[in-house]
Amino acid sequence: MKTTKGKATARSSKETLKPVDDKRVGKRKAVAKPEKSSKRQAKKERNAKKDPNKPKRPPSAFFVFLEEFRKTFKKENPNVKAVSAVGKAGGEKWKSLSEAEKAPYEAKAAKKKAEYEKLMKAYNKKQESSADAGDEESDRSRSEVNDEDEEEEGEEGEEEEEEDDD
Repeated sequence: MKTTKGKATARSSKETLKPVDDKRVGKRKAVAKPEKSSKRQAKKERNAKKDPNKPKRPPSAFFVFLEEFRKTFKKENPNVKAVSAVGKAGGEKWKSLSEAEKAPYEAKAAKKKAEYEKLMKAYNKKQESSADAGDEESDRSRSEVNDEDEEEEGEEGEEEEEEDDD
C-alpha cells in the first residue's frame, strides 16, 4: 500500500505543475499587451502620413452595383435605415445575378480603374518631380551655407594674421 501512496503523491506533483504552465501562458499574455499598443501607435503613424491629394482607389464591380441598388432599395423600403440591411440585401442580389447581368457593372468598374491609373501616373510624376526639386534645393542650400562658412573662416584667418604682423 505504501507504493500506491507514492504513486498518488507523484500524480499530485504532476498536477501541481499544471498551474505553473498556466502561469507561463499568463506571462506570455502580459508580455503581448505592450506589443499591441506599439502596433497601434505604428498604425496611427501610417495613417497620419496619408496624402490628401492622392487619388482614391476605384470601386469594384460590386460597389458600382451597390450604388444603384441602394437607390432602388431605399425606394422600396423607406423604413429600413440600417446600412447592414442594405449591404446584406445587396450581397444576396449580387450573388443571384448572372454573368451577363454583372457585365455592365464590371465594365463601369474597369472604366473607373483606367481613369484611376491615369490619375495615379500623374500623381506619381508630381511626387517624383517634387522630391527631385526638394533634393536639389537642399543640396544647393547646403553648399551655399558651406561656402559662406568657408569665406567667414578665411576672413577671420586673414584678420588674425594682420594682428600678428602689428
